[in-house]
Amino acid sequence: MASQGTWTIVFEDRMVIKNNGPESGTGYVIDDNSFWTQSKFSNVWAVQYGTSNVNDQVEYRDDTPHASWADASLGDISDFITRWDAAHLARLQSDWDNDNASDDETNEEKVARLGARPTSYSS
Repeated sequence: MASQGTWTIVFEDRMVIKNNGPESGTGYVIDDNSFWTQSKFSNVWAVQYGTSNVNDQVEYRDDTPHASWADASLGDISDFITRWDAAHLARLQSDWDNDNASDDETNEEKVARLGARPTSYSS
């Protein structure tokens, strides 16, 4: 891979990493076997989506030359982004749930201190 893209996908690790914005560098293992075992992914090693060199976005496990996302026919990048967003929302919710000032803090006090519990996230 010649340059870092806005998204990195490591198929071996089943990981999607966001490389832009305030969550830059944050990666999540996406535990969805039926998603990762699709035949169109069988020879893909890694993706750097959104690089300056679009012909170098998809790297294969074998000697197949690197390709652009479009030429690799891997579907819509939003399939990966949606899964990353869901994993990130789960982390935000867990962080909120576990951030207690004291054992006797009421929900109203917690909302006043932290804001409402996150209910959505979109990259």
